[in-house]
Amino acid sequence: MMIKKDVVVGIGEVLWDLLPQGKQIGGAPANFAYHVSQFGLNGCVASAVGNDLLGTEIIENFKDKGLNCIIERISYPTGTVQVEIDDAGIPKYEITKYVAWDNIPYTAELEALAKNTKAVCFGSLAQRSAVSRNTINRFLDTIPRNEDSLVVFDINFRQDYYDKDIICKSMERCNILKINDEELVELGNMFGYEDIDFQDKCWILLEKYKLKTLILTCGINGSYVFTPGKVYFQATPCVKVEDTVGAGDSFTAAFVSCLLKGKSVEDAHLAAVQTSAFVCSVKGAMPVLPLQYVK
Repeated sequence: MMIKKDVVVGIGEVLWDLLPQGKQIGGAPANFAYHVSQFGLNGCVASAVGNDLLGTEIIENFKDKGLNCIIERISYPTGTVQVEIDDAGIPKYEITKYVAWDNIPYTAELEALAKNTKAVCFGSLAQRSAVSRNTINRFLDTIPRNEDSLVVFDINFRQDYYDKDIICKSMERCNILKINDEELVELGNMFGYEDIDFQDKCWILLEKYKLKTLILTCGINGSYVFTPGKVYFQATPCVKVEDTVGAGDSFTAAFVSCLLKGKSVEDAHLAAVQTSAFVCSVKGAMPVLPLQYVK
């Protein structure tokens, strides 16, 4: 890949979601980078796959989508996740261990990407292993930091693949925190905030970690965006849900893309809500977005 300036990167897990209707490419960083690209920005996914057919299929799929990627081929199997969808369209995940994205190497190409990164999104899941955690942290420490740079930590509590130390250090490195209502409850328990109102929890986290923004999504109950001194709310559009896989990632991608395009927080929030609602209304995490959403 030729490294360009002002890249918007999703770094971490890339994998196959093994859904009831068949396998689909997934992983929050890949979903994020794909949707950022649909908004006309220079999106890129950074990860690792195995020297196997599943890995080849991922790379070829990204090429077909026109998605830039730095994907290392290594001697671990390509990641897979068994996904079961309940009657409400909510996914349940069983994530395979000891796979390629647990062992993302920090390479010269990845360092060059970091030096040209305008915004990045990372999560907690890919930090379950020391190798990928070290690579992600080195990447975050290398990207240029200025008033306009966006570093998004999208918490994803999956099974037991997280701990308080990883969460704290990640929140210290980010300036935007993305969390859902269930994750906020878990985070509150982790920090001893059990008896505190959900909005107060958000204000505490915003101040404690000196965040630009905290995004709280609450499923059908809407979403909130907290900034210093102001909170925004958007109701969730009513759509027929096919599945919610990747909806949160599309929300984050739309929000970040709109901010980078110079739109207001309020407009970015509205675009994020509309985008994620559309993704919920179709199958899979990487649908083609309607043109009116990505203008």
